Amino acid sequence: MGMKHLEIRTIEQVKSLFHTTDNIQYVAFQHIDFNDVSTSKFDKSYSNCLFLGCILSQEFICKKLRDCTIFPSIDVPYTIFIPHLYTPHDLYAGYKIGSPDSFSHTFDQQVYSHYIAKGKETSDIKETLARRIHDHSISDALHDFLVSYEPTKLVAIMGGHNIARTDIGFLEIAKMSKTLTEQSYLMLSGGGPGAMEATHFGAWMAGRTESELLHAYEMLSEAPHYDHLLWLEKAFMVMERYPQHTFESIGIPTWFYGHEPPTPFATRIAKYFENSIREDGLLAIAKGGIIFTPGNAGTIQEIFQDANQNHYLTFGLASPMIFYNADYWTHSRPIYPLLTQLFEEGKYKNLILSVCNNQQEVLEQLAAFALSQQAE
Repeated sequence: MGMKHLEIRTIEQVKSLFHTTDNIQYVAFQHIDFNDVSTSKFDKSYSNCLFLGCILSQEFICKKLRDCTIFPSIDVPYTIFIPHLYTPHDLYAGYKIGSPDSFSHTFDQQVYSHYIAKGKETSDIKETLARRIHDHSISDALHDFLVSYEPTKLVAIMGGHNIARTDIGFLEIAKMSKTLTEQSYLMLSGGGPGAMEATHFGAWMAGRTESELLHAYEMLSEAPHYDHLLWLEKAFMVMERYPQHTFESIGIPTWFYGHEPPTPFATRIAKYFENSIREDGLLAIAKGGIIFTPGNAGTIQEIFQDANQNHYLTFGLASPMIFYNADYWTHSRPIYPLLTQLFEEGKYKNLILSVCNNQQEVLEQLAAFALSQQAE
C-alpha cells in the first residue's frame, strides 16, 4: 500500500515542516504561494510530493520538483484547491450592512453568476474539471475538520427551506439546536434558509440565555423570508450584537440552488457545486442521527435517501431517523407510518425510527443511540 500524503495548507505549516526535516517526502501542498516561503526551500529535497494549485517559480520547479506532481490552478473566479472550509465572511466578502444591494457583489453571488453563465450542466471541460476539483477539496477539508468529533455527536436537522423566521417552528428548531450544541453536538444542515437557518441560528446562540435568544429572534423576524431585502442584513446585525467564539456548526449548501442564500450563522460552510455529492455527503456525515422537521419535496427525498443508506449500512452503521412533529409526519405527510410498516414487513432493515413532539424526546433518542454505540 502506498504512503499517505501529509496535507499542508498554510505557510506556517510549511515553515514548521522545514524545521523538522530537509527531505520532504509524501507531502501534499495545497494552495501555497511558495514566493512567500524563504529561500531555504531550495535547500530541501522533494520526492513524491503533490503541489495542488500552488504558486511556484519556474526556477524552483526546474531545480527541485522533477519527481513530484504539480496540479496548476485553473482560471475561474473561485479557488479550486481551497485548503479549508468557507466561513460566512469568505462567502459574503463585499457585503456591507446598510447597503442591501451589495449582496450581488459578494463572492458567493459572483461565483453563482459565473456558474449560471457557464450552465449548471455545462459541457465546458475546463469548467467541469474546476468544479470537480473544488468539490473534492471541500470534501477533503470537511472530513479533516470532522475528525476531532465523535461520530455520534454529528447530528443534522432537515426541513423546509420556506419556513419563515416568524414561524413558531423556526423558533422550536432554534431552541432545540441551541440545547444540542450546548451538549457538545455539532449541528449540521443543508446550510440554506428556513429550517436550515434555524439550526445554525440556534447553534450560534449556544451559551446565551433564553431571553437573549428571543431578542435575537425578534431582530431576525423583521425580515421573515430569504427574499426579503433585509434578510441577510438582519442576520449580520444579530451576529454583531451576539458574537460567537465558542461553538461551531456546519452548513452544507450548493450553488445548484444558489438563488437560496447560505445562512451566515453556520460558522463553517462546505459549499458545493454538485448537489448530488452534497446531499449524499450530508446524510453520510450525520452519524449521530437526523432530525426531520416539517418539509416537503426536498425533505421527503432526504428521508428515503437516508433510509436507503441505513438499510444497506452504507457507511458502516445505521443512525436514528427522528421525525419531529408527530401530527405532521403521521397525518399531513404520513411518511413515518409508511416507513414503520415497511420496516415491520422486512422491506427495510436497520432503521432506527422514532417520532417526537418536543425537545426532550429528541434528546433522549439521541442519547440512547450514543449509549448503544458505546456498549458495542
